[in-house]
Amino acid sequence: MGGRVAVAGASGYAGGELLRLLAAHPDLELGPVTAESSAGRPIAELHPHLAGVPSLAGRTFDAAGALTGSGCDLTFLALPAGQSARQAADLGQDTRLVDLGPDFRLADAAGWDRHYQGPHAGRWVTGLPELPGARQRIRAATRVAVPGCYATAAILALAPLAAAGLVEPDDVVIVAASGTSGAGRSLRPDLLGSEVMGAVSAYQAGGAHRHTPEIEQALGEAAGQVKGDGAGGGGWLVSFTPLLAPMPRGILAT
Repeated sequence: MGGRVAVAGASGYAGGELLRLLAAHPDLELGPVTAESSAGRPIAELHPHLAGVPSLAGRTFDAAGALTGSGCDLTFLALPAGQSARQAADLGQDTRLVDLGPDFRLADAAGWDRHYQGPHAGRWVTGLPELPGARQRIRAATRVAVPGCYATAAILALAPLAAAGLVEPDDVVIVAASGTSGAGRSLRPDLLGSEVMGAVSAYQAGGAHRHTPEIEQALGEAAGQVKGDGAGGGGWLVSFTPLLAPMPRGILAT
């Protein structure tokens, strides 16, 4: 068996997908799997698609304290905004971390303040190995921040064009449709099936969505700036309109 990994916040959609990938990985052993409000509940109860996975058979979610002293080689954080920074501080600098949440994605504190609550925690290495030089930076890092879902779709499509100088930085227009799982598992009336079926609706149009500064930051870096500043990304200005589509998962970005 290879490395031992833990997952914090495994009860959500991102956590469930992460468990599926880790359980199928031939070189990884799954350690503690925590879920604060669902501790003690069977994993398969919240993630029925994992019921037949042998390494997860009979397992329940652990309490958050199980991460401390777990001896894992790597810990994934699949937590809501603002919680990963606190968890990272509790685990200390000796623990290798990959954050699936937004806490460590942005270099610019002003960009963070416009879209999130709480103090800006700083930036970790961006976990998108397809970007130039990123694979080496990720390999050498002990802290990695995974980009957001919309941001990943847009950056992968636009970064090569930005690097080649084929995009005008002051007029980038993105329209992207996403499924309802992107909003998480919390019960919200606007995400109920009866509300979303049969229609596509725009929300947080223009530049109001929290993934906009991530995209501007990445495009500024791809084009050769030292960093994006989250407020135009070193001259990059993105007009981003997200759409909620009646599907459980997936993104179509234009």
